[in-house]
This record gives sequence, structure tokens and C-alpha cells, in this order.
Amino acid sequence: MRSDYLVVAVALLIATAGFGVVGAQSPATAGGASDAQTAQQAQQAQQANCDYAALYDQTIDSVVGVGTAAGQGSGFVYQAASGNDSSYVVTNAHVVGDASNVTVQFANEASSTGEVVGTDPIADLAVVRVADVPSDVEALDVAESTPDPGVKVAAIGSPFGLDETITHGIVSGVNRSLPTGQNAAVPTVVQTDAPINPGNSGGPLVTCDGTVVGVNTAGLQASRADNIGFAVPSTLVERVVPALVENGSYDHAHLGVSVRPITPQLAAANDLNTTEGVYVHQASEGTPAADALQGTTEIATVDGNRVPVGGDVVVAVDNRTVNTTRDLGAYLFTETRPGETVTLTVVRDGERQQVEVTLGEWPEPQAT
Repeated sequence: MRSDYLVVAVALLIATAGFGVVGAQSPATAGGASDAQTAQQAQQAQQANCDYAALYDQTIDSVVGVGTAAGQGSGFVYQAASGNDSSYVVTNAHVVGDASNVTVQFANEASSTGEVVGTDPIADLAVVRVADVPSDVEALDVAESTPDPGVKVAAIGSPFGLDETITHGIVSGVNRSLPTGQNAAVPTVVQTDAPINPGNSGGPLVTCDGTVVGVNTAGLQASRADNIGFAVPSTLVERVVPALVENGSYDHAHLGVSVRPITPQLAAANDLNTTEGVYVHQASEGTPAADALQGTTEIATVDGNRVPVGGDVVVAVDNRTVNTTRDLGAYLFTETRPGETVTLTVVRDGERQQVEVTLGEWPEPQAT
């Protein structure tokens, strides 16, 4: 089904405490651990002894199949904001495609028609409202932070139509860049070695306590690839999905620049003292960057290589250091919205200066 397009697209990878006191004695005076320490120790123990059979039993009723005329994907039951009594399923935008209604299949073989209430092709997320959810099905918790590499995880869904399947592995990496729709790439994707195949798309990537840390999106299919899968991070789910529930869409901020890393040759050609920051190769016409940033003015040759010269070098955004193209992309993607103004620190003609840019909306894809 449509999950196949991401399997192919990912081959083009361009490669973001509380303290509690209970009772009369504090943890310090009682010689015991704080609530936060106890929770952390329990989490570490759970990670060390991950019971995948128990994890499967705990989560499987909340994982669903999502069917359209084009094929089958997966999803999971999601808890909307307080006061919203409707039931929702989160899945991938490429799973639902252009469908307005889908078939939602539960683990107990009960099925229901779901209404697609919102999609975000850029983040590859979609939300389906379901009228009839079995009474014993509960929403899965969604993590508020990005998991660390090495954390044990499981991917649950219906690969190749094999319902109620669990595969396991670890978080292999974070902040990967994954091409999605509309000439965009999600810059904060979670990488895992838990096998993810067509049909897994939209299902949850969960830790050993059943918390969702990602929405399974694609597996890298290549002759030398071995269990390289990707999931939209839970941090992006918590940012995008509420807007899809409320408004049916999510507007991503757009700066309008084409940037390149600072290589030694590029630094030499532009008389830069360091390789920090990212080089602005082009500030596209009609975008917020056009009137604020300066792109390449000429091409020089360094060590036999053609190198762009004259563009700004962005070294910080809103006082956050920018060392790589990913730093800039991840901040704009996850921390900003259209209409917000960001302050870019740039090196221009050898001098540092600050430039304010009011971000626009991500443009609609051009017809081909």
C-alpha cells in the first residue's frame, strides 16, 4: 500500500524532575530514595528485564489495523485533550492517503468505520475518529521526551497483513532526517533495529512499560541494510496530533533557504575562521528569507572543487547554537510556527550580526 512509497523514499535519507516529599520525613532525612529516584530505578529495572510477552498483552488491545481501498496499515488508540469524549486513532498520513473514511480493526476482531479528521503529510501523521471502541480498550501513553539510544523498544502492528505482530529491538539513534511529503524531511526521527515492514506503518514503537516513543513509518530496504527502521518521534506526535484533532491540519513554519554544511574548502573560500554554522546557498524568492538573508553571489574553485561564495553563515537561531544543517532544521521544525519571528545570528562579510525573520507557512507542493 502507500507505505511502500516511504520504504523507497527513506533510501534517499539526507543523512532533536520533579522532587516529591511524602509523609513527615523527607528522603534525605529518612535515608531513602526520592520518588523520582525510585521511578528511575524501576524504569531501569524494567529496561534490564523487558518482558515482551507481558508488554504484548498490555498493549495489543490498543493497537489497530487501519484499512483503505489501497491497502492496510496500523495505528493505536490515542487520548485526546481533557473534555473531548471522542475516541481517536493515530496513524501515518501515508496510510490513510486521500481517504475520508477507513476501516479500523481491533485485536478482538471487532471493526468500526473511522473518520479521518486530520492529516499532516509533512510529519506523516494522521488522526482517525472512531465511533465504536471496545469498552476494554485504553489509549496508550505517549512519551513527552525523546528516548535515549540503547533503550529497548517494540514495534507493534500488522506487517504484510499479519495482524497483531510484535518485533523488538533498541533505539539505534535519534534525530535522523526522513524524507516525507511536500519536499520536506522530518529532522527528528527515531531510528530502531526493531523490524518494520510494510503494514507496520502507523503502529506504535513502545518502550518496555508500554509508552509510545514513536509512530512506525518506514524501514530501509536495501541489499546491505539490516533492520534499519524509522518512527516519527512522540515529541512531534504531541505537538501535531492535538492540532489535527482540533483543526484538521497543522501548519509548519517555513524559512525558505537552501543551506550547506561548512566544509574546509567552503570556509577557505569565504575567509571563515571556523567551520561552525551552516552556509546559506540560496534564499528563495518570495519566502521570508529572501529579504533577510544573503545567498551565494559567485562560485570559486578551491583544490579543484567548485565552492559557493558570498552567502551568509547562520551560527545561531534564537540564541541556540547552530553547528549543522540538522540543528537549524530541527529547531524550525519542532519549535516554531508560521507567523513567529526568529532571530538568526549570521556571519556576513566577516562580521556577526543578528537578523530577525518572520516565518511563513510551508508552501503547497507544486503540480508536476
